[in-house]
Amino acid sequence: MTLTELVSSLSTNPYFGAGFGLFGIGASAAILRKGLQGALILFRRHLMITLEVPCRDKSYQWLLKWITVRGAKKTQHLSVETSFFQNDNGQVKTSYDFIPSIGKHLFQYKSNWIQVERTREQQTLDLHMGVPWESVTLTAFGNNKQIYCDILEEARQLALQETEGKTLMYTAMGSEWRIFGHPRRRRPTSSVLLDRGISERIISDCNDFIGNSLWYTHRGIPYRRGYLLYGPPGCGKSSFITALAGELEYGICLLNLSERGLTDDRLNHLLNVAPEQSIILLEDIDAAFVSRESTLQQKSAYDGLNRITFSGLLNCLDGVASTEARIVFMTTNYIDRLDPALIRPGRIDVKEYIGYCTQYQLEEMFKKFFGENKNTQAREFSNKICTSGQSVSPAQIQGYFMKHKSSSSELVISNCNSIWETN
Repeated sequence: MTLTELVSSLSTNPYFGAGFGLFGIGASAAILRKGLQGALILFRRHLMITLEVPCRDKSYQWLLKWITVRGAKKTQHLSVETSFFQNDNGQVKTSYDFIPSIGKHLFQYKSNWIQVERTREQQTLDLHMGVPWESVTLTAFGNNKQIYCDILEEARQLALQETEGKTLMYTAMGSEWRIFGHPRRRRPTSSVLLDRGISERIISDCNDFIGNSLWYTHRGIPYRRGYLLYGPPGCGKSSFITALAGELEYGICLLNLSERGLTDDRLNHLLNVAPEQSIILLEDIDAAFVSRESTLQQKSAYDGLNRITFSGLLNCLDGVASTEARIVFMTTNYIDRLDPALIRPGRIDVKEYIGYCTQYQLEEMFKKFFGENKNTQAREFSNKICTSGQSVSPAQIQGYFMKHKSSSSELVISNCNSIWETN
């Protein structure tokens, strides 16, 4: 059989024709599928822009809140987020915010349609928070990154509006700082009555430090400031720092040096990643470390409680790797227990004694509770306390006044000897 006859016979064979046709259809479909996949990849690469925000990023919570308020408000797939807020009268109320749940959501922003995909990895945990790893992915048409910059900035401004006029407290969780509790109303510094001139000196020094960063830079001086408030308990050290943070519009980072598992490296990391415009507060610093002389004489129960070392703390405060633009406040009831190396200039720049009530404080506290026009009675009350020969703290005076807040000022003066009996 010649080649021509063979081709002719195959072309007329119905089985061969059907198989060739099916092969052609399959090949065409495969080529079309590959072409569509390639076209989709090119479309996504050049005509779409995607932004992924993981849960560890600082803007993650801002973005979720913004999506709830400004973005996908009409979505039917929700999850709840419970929070607390404080009214002007000090009452704390519960708030329930409904945020887009896991899945895909669609909303419009500035004439652009944006797809929001919130995903959760059930098998992967955020080790610092102990919760499943989450992320939010935004997808929009075009290649203009500015749209995401605008969204993130609006989310940040929205978060700032919610905390405006309030003081944020941060606590260390793992290697990060997390907001602790609900934002607190800023406490005026006038509500904490220290002895004459102390409050003004500290506020003036802080403002001078904050407003003169270039002065430090030009002279090669590390741009950081350390303060030590020392004195008996109940005299207003912690209360004043809280009020000072409100005056400066700063947050407060609470750091417990006695925390188990706190190492030198983690402490150094926490000090370097502290939120901007925040005061790092180390309360009762004497309880975390004793002086090196005392340590040589006896082994105390402090051994083994944590893994942070005294030299590690000193290096974090004033070492090569210590961060700049930082305000650190320490408090102690027993300054004589502190190692001189800890409170030397460069680590502690300002020391202020916050002691028992003076006559000035007693008069001002009396007038604040019972009326600014009670000058004569305030003086009589302060003279009676001062001549008793016994020391009294502002906390004791406040407790006494609270107990007799409904009594007459005369009765308060006549019964003031009971301050020491009831405290």
